[in-house]
Amino acid sequence: MSNLIRLLAAIFVPPLGVFLTVGLGTDFWINLVLTCFFWFPGMIHAIWIIAKHDRA
Repeated sequence: MSNLIRLLAAIFVPPLGVFLTVGLGTDFWINLVLTCFFWFPGMIHAIWIIAKHDRA
């Protein structure tokens, strides 16, 4: 999966970006809760997860 697609998904639909990166794990559920409360923290968390996964 292309990094560009995951980053665009993280900006517009943050849980989708996390799902495409790590699947239905703890990070996905944390991101879903963050996005439900406030969209911006969910977006930051999604970008952080994608960047962390790309470095590993």
